[in-house]
Amino acid sequence: MKMHETFIKPMHPEGRRFVAIFAAVALVLFLLWEPLGWIGAGLTVWCYYFFRDPERVTPTRPGLIVSPADGIVSLIEPAVPPAELGLPDTPLTRVSVFMSVFNCHVNRAPVAGRVTKVAYRPGKFLNASLDKASADNERNGVVIEMADGRVLPVVQIAGLVARRIVCFTGEGHDLARGARFGLIRFGSRLDVYLPEGVVPLVRVGQTMVAGETVIAETGT
Repeated sequence: MKMHETFIKPMHPEGRRFVAIFAAVALVLFLLWEPLGWIGAGLTVWCYYFFRDPERVTPTRPGLIVSPADGIVSLIEPAVPPAELGLPDTPLTRVSVFMSVFNCHVNRAPVAGRVTKVAYRPGKFLNASLDKASADNERNGVVIEMADGRVLPVVQIAGLVARRIVCFTGEGHDLARGARFGLIRFGSRLDVYLPEGVVPLVRVGQTMVAGETVIAETGT
């Protein structure tokens, strides 16, 4: 990898107007008072890195479930998937990945399959690291049906700072494992509900890389 590729990452198109706004504000601040301008410049660089969209190398071995988000595993516990997804009222193992404002926020499909349900639900903007954020916060759920017929729900959850959930996929779409399917702006969380009987291979506090870190294996 070349030196400049270490620091300069591709930016997702969703971030262009935000970086432009930050840069414009920084320019005005420079005109008002130079020290403020440098603060604005620093925030512009942060905004650019927030929307970075680096390429990822997704493992290809059959049966793997990869992390849908960069961040830290904040919770692993049994939970019933959100009601709006129309799934059985049976608790499944939920792995929650919390994204801080410094993580890459592009979300990736944990498994390959067909999207059978996309359901958005408005809600609150509690700290996404809290357990009750899964139930109370604004969220968008995506159900992916795998080749063996089992389904895997993945839920985008807005956080204390996040105010916009973006989903790039829709019902009937086919997703490859590791494919980009969404983005949440400015701090949030992703919940993955593992199929019944599947045991997580990660622990609370572990760092995740979207599209690369294996969180479980379906056994197929």
